[in-house]
Amino acid sequence: TARAFKREGAETEIFVIKNLTAQDIEDSVKRFVDAIGRSQIIALPGGFSGGDEPDGSAKFIVSFFRNPKVKEAVEDLLNHREGLMIGICNGFQALVKLGLVPYGKIMEPDEFRPTLTFNTIGRHQSKLVKTRIACNQSPWMKYMNVGDIHTVAISHGEGRFIAKDNVIQTLIDNGQIATQYVDAAGTPSMDFSVNPNGSVLAIEGITSPDGRVLGKMGHTERSGAGLYKNIPKLTAGDQFQPLIEGGVEYFK
Repeated sequence: TARAFKREGAETEIFVIKNLTAQDIEDSVKRFVDAIGRSQIIALPGGFSGGDEPDGSAKFIVSFFRNPKVKEAVEDLLNHREGLMIGICNGFQALVKLGLVPYGKIMEPDEFRPTLTFNTIGRHQSKLVKTRIACNQSPWMKYMNVGDIHTVAISHGEGRFIAKDNVIQTLIDNGQIATQYVDAAGTPSMDFSVNPNGSVLAIEGITSPDGRVLGKMGHTERSGAGLYKNIPKLTAGDQFQPLIEGGVEYFK
């Protein structure tokens, strides 16, 4: 993820949270708040912290971000400094559980909130999928148009997005559904071969109401020269999704 941001001209800092002791956590909070203060984007990458147990990485990220000092720094970045956030895979899970998507703010959990849960197949899925840009009302989507189709890698066991009907309708009305899993013709589908986790409305990514926070399951950062050469009929244009480029360009 850091490499993908560097490729687009961003200065990156990989932040490691230390949590072996209470003092480690306190020090991590202070360092992270300082890092947010000198940054414009927070990116939560995918990964398998905690052995990818249920809510593995997400629950650790969520616990850390609920610290009052971290929460205040994040809210200042988003509300007063026009900062951006992105969460990919486990990072998407964390954003959903925090409420940053779809609500744009850190909230306490409740039974009415959307969530990401186990794939309908009941196991991990690792493959390439096609996704379609459903709405581009976000700085992250600056270089993409509605209807654009990209091939992206996915690798997750808990990527099924579910939400109550009224929440889904609000996402539709507000243009917060950013990307959907689609078939070869570009049509969103619930077919397992197209929608690998069974997400409602084939949702792969959503944004906050103002579009500055984006969460998605597909690993956009896993792209570059020489990758996927063994996949037939995959064109260079089909591989690259200029998502991170849009986020970086927002501050140039």
